[in-house]
Amino acid sequence: MALSVLVASALRDALTFWLPLACAGCGDPDVSLCDACRGHLAPQPSRHERESDLAVVCGLPFEGVAARVIRAFKEEGRTTLARDLAPALAAALAASGPSGARITTVPSSRAAFRRRGYRPVEVLVRRAGRRPERLLRLRRAPADQRGLGDRARRENVRDVFAARAVLSGPVVVVDDVVTTGATLAEAVRALRAAGATDVRAVALAHTPRRSTSKGEWEVIAT
Repeated sequence: MALSVLVASALRDALTFWLPLACAGCGDPDVSLCDACRGHLAPQPSRHERESDLAVVCGLPFEGVAARVIRAFKEEGRTTLARDLAPALAAALAASGPSGARITTVPSSRAAFRRRGYRPVEVLVRRAGRRPERLLRLRRAPADQRGLGDRARRENVRDVFAARAVLSGPVVVVDDVVTTGATLAEAVRALRAAGATDVRAVALAHTPRRSTSKGEWEVIAT
């Protein structure tokens, strides 16, 4: 393991010890996640059909408590929150099918991995009871997608992924939060180009205001 990753892990452990514990959803003291906020993470699987022939199944809307908990999990090193987020991802994976598909994730950049010391989406997939495989690699590091419009996002991630090997059979590719779907669409394209015959896209959460720009979210009964 790289020294930078060990240092990041040690810093997270130190901060966890010294900083006061507060609920990731509402800030109440002395609890990692209160019961009320945990209730806001109940699975709400939904499917969005896009014009690009990409259907994304998601477990939660990225808003309110859920958004705050996901940010704390990703950016504050609070990896124990994966246990509370995993049921929503598990529901989305179950709704996506097919049951025998290989599971892969949108790869993190090296810089993001060095900063965090872990790969958030892989942690979530494992907590959801699935075994992720690293079927994709980054051909280059894209710019930060935040603040970019739909067209700029598509251009930013164009040809950014490549498969690590020739593939066959069904694959499900997972990301944490889907906004326009540009990143997942590019991951799906790379997997199909490598030979995967049935590629599905899943995300833990979707951003409601942006996700309806080219279609409506269909709630999936559970």
